[in-house]
Amino acid sequence: MKEFIENFAFLISMISMLVIAYGSILAVFSFIRNELSRAKGKFSFVKLNSVKIDFGYYLLLGLDFLIASDVIRTIVENTLNDLTILGVSVVIRTVLSYFLGREITEDTNLRKEYQIIAEDQDSVKRT
Repeated sequence: MKEFIENFAFLISMISMLVIAYGSILAVFSFIRNELSRAKGKFSFVKLNSVKIDFGYYLLLGLDFLIASDVIRTIVENTLNDLTILGVSVVIRTVLSYFLGREITEDTNLRKEYQIIAEDQDSVKRT
């Protein structure tokens, strides 16, 4: 049973790494695409902010999987030293998740404000 739990926790950790790697690849390609659009005069800070927000969601999801993996590991690791290390790790990851989530929320609100401004400018141009 102990081996199954350890393997399951390891599997969740690997899923976390895959989620973060996938999000990183998507973010890099989106970033490069936006940067290459400078030559065409279509570079956008709004798109760049969107890349940041999307990447943040993948990081946050990956961190959540890592926290779940750590919680599962506490089932089999019962020594005080192991529990202390896992506890500190969970606290650090939880704090990172909190602040990352807060930043994503703020950036999402900023994106909505940019959209409203852009729509207002488009309506002014049409009139």
